[in-house]
Amino acid sequence: MTPVHFSFTSAFLLGLMGLAFHRTHLLSALLCLEGMMLSLFIALALWALQFESMGFSAAPMLLLAFSACEASAGLALLVATARTHGTDRLQNLNLLQC
Repeated sequence: MTPVHFSFTSAFLLGLMGLAFHRTHLLSALLCLEGMMLSLFIALALWALQFESMGFSAAPMLLLAFSACEASAGLALLVATARTHGTDRLQNLNLLQC
């Protein structure tokens, strides 16, 4: 495994571990998801460059577009949660109540 592949794999795994183990605030969960998506984008872009295929050249841009949509939806949920509950702590949220 090259150092470049190791760094992207470790960045993805750090984001995944942060999402799994450090779930106190909604903002930290969103940042972990964004870090995972960015590491996937860079890895997919380098993979397309490595194989020099034109068929996969649009895939990183599509992933980046979906990542931007995911980030905007997450920030909208963060604002709505902060307005209704007064905080973004995930332990105070009860999804079974309206």
